[in-house]
Amino acid sequence: MSEKILAVKGMNDILPAGLPRKEKLPDSALWRWFETTVQTVLSRHGYQYLMTPIVEPTALFVRGIGEATDIVEKEMYSWTDAMNGDRLTLRPEITAGIVRAMVEHNALYNGPLRVWGIGPVFRHERPQKGRYRQFHQLDVEALGFAGPDVDAELILLVRQLWQALGLKVGDGSDCHVRLELNSLGQPAERAAHRAALITYFEAHAEQLDEDARRRLHSNPLRILDSKNPAMQALVEAAPKLQAHLGDASKAHLAAVCQVLDAAGLPYRINPRLVRGLDYYNLTVFEWITEQLGSQGTVCGGGRYDGLFEQLGGKPTPAIGFGLGIERLLLLLQELGVPVPGAQADAYAVIPDVAALPQAMVVIDRLRAAGVSVLMHAGGGSFKSQFKKADASGARHALVFGADELAQGMVAVKPLREGGGAQRLLPLDGASGWAAELLAGTGQPA
Repeated sequence: MSEKILAVKGMNDILPAGLPRKEKLPDSALWRWFETTVQTVLSRHGYQYLMTPIVEPTALFVRGIGEATDIVEKEMYSWTDAMNGDRLTLRPEITAGIVRAMVEHNALYNGPLRVWGIGPVFRHERPQKGRYRQFHQLDVEALGFAGPDVDAELILLVRQLWQALGLKVGDGSDCHVRLELNSLGQPAERAAHRAALITYFEAHAEQLDEDARRRLHSNPLRILDSKNPAMQALVEAAPKLQAHLGDASKAHLAAVCQVLDAAGLPYRINPRLVRGLDYYNLTVFEWITEQLGSQGTVCGGGRYDGLFEQLGGKPTPAIGFGLGIERLLLLLQELGVPVPGAQADAYAVIPDVAALPQAMVVIDRLRAAGVSVLMHAGGGSFKSQFKKADASGARHALVFGADELAQGMVAVKPLREGGGAQRLLPLDGASGWAAELLAGTGQPA
């Protein structure tokens, strides 16, 4: 027997519910429910779906994300194309690709756009709970909007998504997710803060760990995000960006907060919130949970008004967020948030293969009318088929027995409590009584 070939570590299969698996991962039913919920919420806010390639030029991420970021320095899957020598990369995030597409196609010619995408991203790091080499992101972007009104709208959109997913939003001990905000100001303000940080950390160089020394001159802002307990006092006493913000930057954040206050959304101003990518300015935000240990950020984003220019486009204001789907679904599983079932409306029991032609016609008509029907295949006794019907989770069994067919009827037997009484319905009227199955009663509408 040949040796089994296994998936690459950190790149996981998404399997149907009920199948055995090696580790706790979201099943496909939970995944699809999440995607449907996302689409519903985003449609209400006027966002349009788009897709960008998984493979992009390496320069896109070096220029957009920042050469001194962990993603570019250590985590990207990059290679040289054997055909033409191009440097290519499996995308480590989605925003840069969306901006590249907008610039390439002049997509904002007729005005601002609200767009969203969903798909796999890749980072070469040690797999751990909630962090994988291939994971999936929801990416939502409002492009061409400069004001704090859209910043606040986007944050409130995320609250609606949490509520639709059954998560409690707030800042109390009984809440599942909470919001943190900060302002990174404008480039000149960040430059002044950067210079102050370098001067400060140089004066305390003996207290810096290896990672902080490496970042001191390339990306000192990232030192503020250090998780090293030995450096926390040093980081806390470092110069704060707020001291360098101008009136316009302060007013922008205040306007965002004013809307959130009016909407009754609690938040914390976190002056150490910097995000991990170089392209952010002004408003940045993260949604935090205490339920997943160190992997506490389930959604993060902010404004990136300079990215279009960095990627060869015209000056264009923009704001967006990214959400790691596996980490969020893990949170839903940890909390036991109830997920609507994906069970079929009916299970077709066909004791005799001779009944298959008549049964298939009825099943086909029901499906065309919107009823989900699982058809038993492969034969078997009436008893064994009925056991499978009950185990399937379907609400009704459609029994195509010889006696029923002789009368031109099919027996509809409820399999769940509250489904009504068993009854006979005409084979040639399936399109008419399909609504009864959809209503879940099995009784006349």
